[in-house]
Amino acid sequence: MADPAEIRRALHILVEPGGVTELRIVGAEYARGRVGTLSGYYDYDHLEDLVQAAAEWDGRSRGVYVTLNPVRPDVLARAANRLRVPVQQGESSTSDQDILRRRWLPIDLDPVRPSGVSSTDLEHDLALQAQARIFDHLAGLGWPEPVMADSGNGAHLLYRIDLPNNDDARQTVERVLKTLASQFSDRMVSIDTSVANAARIWKLYGTTSRKGDSTPERPHRLSRILYVPPYLAKERAA
Repeated sequence: MADPAEIRRALHILVEPGGVTELRIVGAEYARGRVGTLSGYYDYDHLEDLVQAAAEWDGRSRGVYVTLNPVRPDVLARAANRLRVPVQQGESSTSDQDILRRRWLPIDLDPVRPSGVSSTDLEHDLALQAQARIFDHLAGLGWPEPVMADSGNGAHLLYRIDLPNNDDARQTVERVLKTLASQFSDRMVSIDTSVANAARIWKLYGTTSRKGDSTPERPHRLSRILYVPPYLAKERAA
């Protein structure tokens, strides 16, 4: 079951005042026997509508995501503060060209396991341990503290950046991810190097990670934020 308070907290960290984000719900059971992708755009003044939509669909979908970087305000008109049910062929979701700037450098740590299943408790713990090692490594290089999160199956680190949305920035993010993967990926946990695109969608914390069936050994888990650096908490409280 979704946690609306955690969803709200996540949105006020990820979405800047005045910003627009896309809510995308994958594998949504929107009608009897019908499964598809739902999408809608929400401005900062309507984040509470996004919270309610995400919580409502969490139990009826495979995953609930938002765009990580800010979206151009004019694409709000694709589905203004509402969900399209479902996204029809030819309708647009967020492309790299729709992103204003890069505000986050995402690191996604995923346990190595068969596809289509949730992680075991041990696999989950190994991803969180790798998260701590990367945090310490980058802190030693002078990086600022990131947002740290439990993705439900693995672990996330989100580093605050401010880069244009262009090829140079994309290549910079790709290089960082590939370098970290060469240093920290192993046979148990891997760093996903495919998350460098500007329009990357990201797990909305406070919603459930659902891969395969939930079993005692491989349960579905709620995603959540583990740590917000003081500078960012202060910025968002202002």
